Amino acid sequence: MKARRYWLDRIQALDPVADHEEIYRISAGHEFPWDYTRALELALFRTYCVPSISALLSATGEFRERPQKRYDDTALLMAELASSGYDSERGKEALRVINRAHGRYPIAADDMRYVLSTFIYEPIDWLDRFGWRPLSGHERLAAFHFYCEVGRRMGIRDIPAGFDEFRAFKVAYEAKHFSYADTNREIGKYTLELLCSWYPRPLRPAARLGVRALLDDAMRTAFGFDAAPAWVTRVAQGALRLRARVVARMPARMTSRLARDPGNRTYPGYPQGYRPSDLGVDNSAGRA
Repeated sequence: MKARRYWLDRIQALDPVADHEEIYRISAGHEFPWDYTRALELALFRTYCVPSISALLSATGEFRERPQKRYDDTALLMAELASSGYDSERGKEALRVINRAHGRYPIAADDMRYVLSTFIYEPIDWLDRFGWRPLSGHERLAAFHFYCEVGRRMGIRDIPAGFDEFRAFKVAYEAKHFSYADTNREIGKYTLELLCSWYPRPLRPAARLGVRALLDDAMRTAFGFDAAPAWVTRVAQGALRLRARVVARMPARMTSRLARDPGNRTYPGYPQGYRPSDLGVDNSAGRA
């Protein structure tokens, strides 16, 4: 049984630029697997507050027809990049799937840069609020360099060169582009119902309130969602902080959770029996 600081000590001995893949793999797979999953769910939810993004997603019909598969494809492909490495055989295969899916549609360059930015900064902000510890400076820089390298391999140009510069881009983009649209509400509702579908039916109303309690004012306005009651927000955030205190007392996790999410419902047992090319919109179901 390893001490709680085992992985942090390992991270601090690495270089956040040269070793960014290893640091990100440790951080997302060993130190904060549950938190990263929740934060990246919120990151994707956040991108649907942009009318140009939600309109494109509405036009594809993926959220209407196959919301669980759309979620699992995204989560597993991104986890595959972290788990295997973006330049590994499986990582390159995952990137081909991602690029093929994006290449079907005329996506604005700023929209692509914005979505990429949410994968860096939403987990940082989540862990500052609800993590059993905040991310270290090494982990923050490693996440930035990891996703910048992924973005370049996706053909995203003009990614801001510095950590603070990219965050400033994200903040300015949201101030300019977050606004209500019917397609925001449509994709937001599909996503909200997907998240709630993972709970037994009697608990789903409470789950809806809990998710809404985690959305900030700008997101609720862009979706046209009502705010959760103040007491629900206090309870939801208090529960997350209580969880953090409990997790802080646990020993270090020695088995990575990357690309091994038991909540994945489309590809049972992934990655056993599957390749990254089995994921994506071209495939209506995973292999048996």
